Amino acid sequence: MVDASTGIGAGVGAKLAPLEIAVTRTLIVSGAIASRDYQDVHHDAELAKEKGSPDIFMNILTTNGLVGRYVTDHFGPASVLRKVAIRLGAPNYPGDTMVLTGTVTEVEEEGRSGGECGDGGATVVVRIVGVNGLGTHVTGTVTVALPSLASPSNPTSTPSRPSVSGRPA
Repeated sequence: MVDASTGIGAGVGAKLAPLEIAVTRTLIVSGAIASRDYQDVHHDAELAKEKGSPDIFMNILTTNGLVGRYVTDHFGPASVLRKVAIRLGAPNYPGDTMVLTGTVTEVEEEGRSGGECGDGGATVVVRIVGVNGLGTHVTGTVTVALPSLASPSNPTSTPSRPSVSGRPA
């Protein structure tokens, strides 16, 4: 399945454009605060070092949010995340860059097996990998519901494509 108006593919094997995310202290701390994760290893470098870490590091909830953003930036504002299942590996430390990549592994068209969209759309599963300078930071899958291209709720939706800076182009 390919959106004819944007050329964005949702067929099995389709690749999402990579997204580079600068891992800054501000991103790590603000993500921890936003998710109410006040563990010192996410905001206090000295206490993180006392606990054996070389610096503060990103929490899983921030990573989860970035993975979700990556998928919805690709498929557009009408897409709905149904499931995000991730595993963390190498920590994200300040000063590094995480690069997210994705590959569509499953597509279920509405009506063939009772898909989840309810409007003739599709349910898509995307395999996600995020790497940094230390190795693989995150792996997992994201299940996303896509509306029908002719859906009244999505008459002219144009998904944004993230730029190298991570902001929509």
